[in-house]
Amino acid sequence: MIKQLWVQVLLGMVLGVLFGLILSPSAFALVSESVAFAMAPWVALIGNIFLALITMVVVPLVMSSIILGITSSGSVYMLKSIGFKIAPYFVFTTIVAVTIGIGISYLIQPGDFVSSTMLESIQSTTATVKSVHSMKEVSIPDMILSLIPVNTVQAKLDGNILAFVILSIFIGVALMNIKEEDAKPLIDLARAVQAFSMKIIDWAMKLAPYAVFGLLANITIKIGFDAISSMSVYMLTVILGLLILLFFYLVIVYFSSNISPWKFLSQIKEVQLMAFSTSSSAAVMPLSMKTAEEKLNVPSSISKFVIPLGATVNMDGTALYQVCAAIFLTQLFGIELSLVELVILALTTVGASIGSPSTPGVGIVILATILQGIGVPVEGVALILGVDRILDMCRTTINVTGDLTATLVMKKLTNFSNTSEKAQARMIGVK
Repeated sequence: MIKQLWVQVLLGMVLGVLFGLILSPSAFALVSESVAFAMAPWVALIGNIFLALITMVVVPLVMSSIILGITSSGSVYMLKSIGFKIAPYFVFTTIVAVTIGIGISYLIQPGDFVSSTMLESIQSTTATVKSVHSMKEVSIPDMILSLIPVNTVQAKLDGNILAFVILSIFIGVALMNIKEEDAKPLIDLARAVQAFSMKIIDWAMKLAPYAVFGLLANITIKIGFDAISSMSVYMLTVILGLLILLFFYLVIVYFSSNISPWKFLSQIKEVQLMAFSTSSSAAVMPLSMKTAEEKLNVPSSISKFVIPLGATVNMDGTALYQVCAAIFLTQLFGIELSLVELVILALTTVGASIGSPSTPGVGIVILATILQGIGVPVEGVALILGVDRILDMCRTTINVTGDLTATLVMKKLTNFSNTSEKAQARMIGVK
């Protein structure tokens, strides 16, 4: 009996792809196309149940984790130390990711490798993306004002997890600036909320191998070989960019924590595999925090603050993917981008990736809004829908790797490991 979760998930991945290829009309086609497509939703059911369970508790988990992360830091000094360093770090790595995406896209020119038949197929799938709405044009002051979560119900409906992150930060900071006896009940409540959220996720994780099997079988039945082969150069471009970004993370880890690349990858492989198979940063958030604390020796006050925050705003893999996809489609439709338009595209991608929901498929919606701003027909999104799930899995893996890298960087920058118990005790008294 295989006990390691990552081995079970890996087995589920392999069997899911094989099962999908056996049924796929464009692969082995063991059954008719109508039967295969009718079976696909049932095969994916347990995977969708798994993702629904995660989605159900992601808001309470994020809020409770950030509140506890802030209050467990022990002092406003430590909080400021982490907060004022993590924000520019996240922006810096996102800019690096976008730069890599632009460079690799112009170097390989994946838009030149797509056949004319694939372009013609856009017309038949246009309806798939008609439901994608662009974001309303708002001024920068309005965008800043909208960060304050006035209507949390609407934020939940819109999938805006960033609103809950900001609300949690306000709550956590306020709790550190009121009397201990007044703060204790809410801190205890946050601890209880985190505990029950973790328990539900623990139950969900028991379904993970079966969920992975179902999700991968479902997507393989639908896309088979055709979509993958015709879009292979585009996919390779994105994956190569993500690998370069991973190398960038490994360099950061080595110089910030003196951990060798192979050791770091071996310590986080379970998190990466789970992220790859579920395409959800939220799904692996508890495992990421556990890995950071137990294997990377990151203090809980850092992991509980940085990882939930990173799962919401640190979407480097998503940013790289979006800029690659946007440039790919401009090449495909013969749209020339000036230097100014390219800079605007980069800045828009950075802004759009921050705060995007940490759930599967959200990149397509964000990409559609970016495309409209540079003159690419939104229908072009239909062309990359077929392979989006595969690339979603890859970029989510990089996203969670970036979050774990950030915890090590913050540990180094705050000198937490070098702080003596006496110094920590002094900081606890600073308010």
